[in-house]
Amino acid sequence: MIDTIQQLITRQMAASLDTLKYCVDACPENAWQDYHNDAPFSQVVFHTLFFTDFYLGRDSEPFREQAFHAQHKEDFGDYEELEDRIPANMYGKPFCLEYLAHCYAKLRARVANETVESMTGGSGIDFRTMSRAELYVYNIRHIQHHAAQLGLRLQFISGKQMPWFSGLKNS
Repeated sequence: MIDTIQQLITRQMAASLDTLKYCVDACPENAWQDYHNDAPFSQVVFHTLFFTDFYLGRDSEPFREQAFHAQHKEDFGDYEELEDRIPANMYGKPFCLEYLAHCYAKLRARVANETVESMTGGSGIDFRTMSRAELYVYNIRHIQHHAAQLGLRLQFISGKQMPWFSGLKNS
């Protein structure tokens, strides 16, 4: 049973990340830092990846000390995403694609180590009072929410609809 749940979560979160990756790849350079009645495209992408990464971890783990974060200190700055303020930092597309690859790898590693006990236990995030399994679903919904926003922006820019991603290639 846990194998089925692990496969389901991995596939569906990978499909969500594939959708986000499509948005990153499809965004024209001249729109990457533009405001679109809210945050710039790059900030929405970074926010989505940041919380994907955060929710794949646990409070007890030193989020800021991950190797990827240490290698990109200038991009993470003062971790404004964890503050109650409007983000000001801008992010480059190559960095966001690297961060996306980090999230794919972290997803596979984390889900592979889940057990029935860990999935039915607490989320591991102190302000998300839900099971670990529900946190994965919450994370998927968060990614899809922002990917849909970005996909709509791209549709206005290009006139093309975003394709559907199944996640099967990443299983």
